[in-house]
Amino acid sequence: MVAVFGTDGVRGRANVELTPELAVQLGRALVAVLADGGEKRPSVIVGRDPRWSGEMLEAALVAGVTSAGGDAVCVGVLPTPAVALLTTRSSAAAGAMISASHNPVGDNGIKFFGPDGYKLTGDAEQQIAALLHANDGPRPVGTRIGRRLTDPAAVSRYIDHVVSATNVDLDGMRLVVDGANGAAFNVAPQVYRQLGAEVVALHCTPDGANINAECGSTYPHVIAAATREHACHVGISHDGDADRLIAATHTGADVDGDVILAILAQHAQSRGTLKHDTVVTTVMTNLGFTKAMDRLGIHVRQTPVGDRYVLEEMRAHDITLGGEQSGHIIDRDYATTGDGVLSAVRLLSVMKETGATLDELATVMTRLPQTLLNVANVDRERLDDATAVWDVVAAETARLGDTGRVLLRASGTERVIRVMVEAATTDEAMSTATRIAESVTRELAMP
Repeated sequence: MVAVFGTDGVRGRANVELTPELAVQLGRALVAVLADGGEKRPSVIVGRDPRWSGEMLEAALVAGVTSAGGDAVCVGVLPTPAVALLTTRSSAAAGAMISASHNPVGDNGIKFFGPDGYKLTGDAEQQIAALLHANDGPRPVGTRIGRRLTDPAAVSRYIDHVVSATNVDLDGMRLVVDGANGAAFNVAPQVYRQLGAEVVALHCTPDGANINAECGSTYPHVIAAATREHACHVGISHDGDADRLIAATHTGADVDGDVILAILAQHAQSRGTLKHDTVVTTVMTNLGFTKAMDRLGIHVRQTPVGDRYVLEEMRAHDITLGGEQSGHIIDRDYATTGDGVLSAVRLLSVMKETGATLDELATVMTRLPQTLLNVANVDRERLDDATAVWDVVAAETARLGDTGRVLLRASGTERVIRVMVEAATTDEAMSTATRIAESVTRELAMP
């Protein structure tokens, strides 16, 4: 088996590494772990994004769940955070989201949530992985076989939850929303309109093949240009499963997850609601964010890259606000996972409450120039032992000194090695990143 649990569930090319056969095995193993010898029939909420392979994998996962004696409650195309929410609101034993997030249409993934709405623990994932190829799992017959059910109210239940998070009046605000032709194509425009905003919907017509296709949060220039073109107060951009938010100001400046988190942290601190005056970020967070939080007297805890690690740190230290530069923002007062639509509503409410433009709010921090290069066609499994590459990294880090930093890591969701450099100027960041990327290609090129 090639596809295994990574930082965000099981990922792979649909019908290659992530096959229907594997999805069936995952469904069966999940129910075996959930049942744990009990008599109660477990139910699993199953959602997906609109990519082409989603229907195939949904059918296979449902077959696995039901064949092991669990009920699969299919909620259709909905954002990842909606599946997490519905799992808790439905008293389900687990939730499953079929999505590869921001990845291209050929990829897909399956991630699981526990009954509390949080991603399954590593121990639970290991138990599932250990059972993947076991043929001695539960084989109920007759009426003990599980059933495929649906929840017609799933969309409205999620929308009501997000709207009630602030119940802010957005009357007079004009927004452009890039839905990435993904899971939020329907609910995101509905939420913002229900709150009173005038909404220009962009890339909200999924056909199964166009998800993330030069649109969504990984193409921030698209929403920036659209915000200017449509004369909007703000632009909102989501990714394929809508757990991310990237924004744009009315002048067309992009606002990434670091800036959004800084805005929300400053506002929460001013209202006395920032628990322990602390936020959680990852090692990818721009140094400008750390400096801004230090100036405000807000503590910053850092984790490896991945919203799983951010959330684990938040729960371990009873922290309510955290996030990633990519736009995963987690507010544990309202959600158990990153929620791009909820984050947008929270950001818009700060604009309304303060009367400030997003341009003005974004001055809370000054970003250091940052370059991120993805090096493909290399063996990421050999990175840790690539002494020659790490010698280059050490030399470049020493050269930058206190004026910047270098981060080199293998992606947990894509088949690439990421090179991130911050420096005093954009040119210096790019030239440094290029030299490191060249060493990665030279030393780790696939045969």
